[in-house]
Amino acid sequence: MPSTIETMQESNIKVESISANVPIIEIDKLNVYSKGSHLLKNISTVIPKNKITVLLGPSGCGKTTLLKCLNRLTDLYPELKVKGSIRIDGEDIFDSGKDITTIRQKMGLLLQRPYPLPMSIYENIAYGLKLKGVRNKKIISEKVEKHLREVALWDEVKDRLKTSAQRLSIGQQQRLCLARGLAVEPEIILADEPSSALDPISSRVIEEEFIKLKSDYTIILVTHILRQAKRLADNVIFMYYGEIVESGPAEQIFENPQSEILKEYLKVGH
Repeated sequence: MPSTIETMQESNIKVESISANVPIIEIDKLNVYSKGSHLLKNISTVIPKNKITVLLGPSGCGKTTLLKCLNRLTDLYPELKVKGSIRIDGEDIFDSGKDITTIRQKMGLLLQRPYPLPMSIYENIAYGLKLKGVRNKKIISEKVEKHLREVALWDEVKDRLKTSAQRLSIGQQQRLCLARGLAVEPEIILADEPSSALDPISSRVIEEEFIKLKSDYTIILVTHILRQAKRLADNVIFMYYGEIVESGPAEQIFENPQSEILKEYLKVGH
């Protein structure tokens, strides 16, 4: 008996991702293998610039693996074998000779739990600036304030910048980590379920900041929370067992799903 995915392929159920917007990332025939397991299967899609693209799907469907491919974190896992291409600004990140540090500096990374550096609030932001070669103390101070303001944290911490970042609440720590990522002046923000460990208020603050930040950054958000996807997504890539089932504008995906798998997922998610 053919699998559901195979049946869908035979029926040519396809929704093309957004073509009207300028793509910043183009993924072509991306496959990822691990010890005999086929984790990502012929992923081909585009991600538009200055939009929030949500990678949606049940746990274990390949969302985080796809996110790791985008900044080559897969290089840290020798068991992972990656084939295919990912072009960012037209350049394939898997070309031999590509500098991994340069690739990663194009992307700010926000994980499920915040990991502030074991230093002061100020130094958490200054660290990224110094990595970029900024040494002027006045410029560093100005940029620390700028990036803390970007994540709506400045007014909460401006009188205790020299205190340990570990003393912040977990919601504040997550915003600090976002500010630290912005300090290296990325083009793209990769967010892997960044609000899963946060209380509802802190989660909503992070969501509000993403909506503001998309005017300057491209945001790729991994989530399995349907309500969050509906609140934030401009575009959606729905994944299931390592494959893209459907992708397209959020309104199209949520209001007019084409595949039975997505229809069921949306129904259960309600």
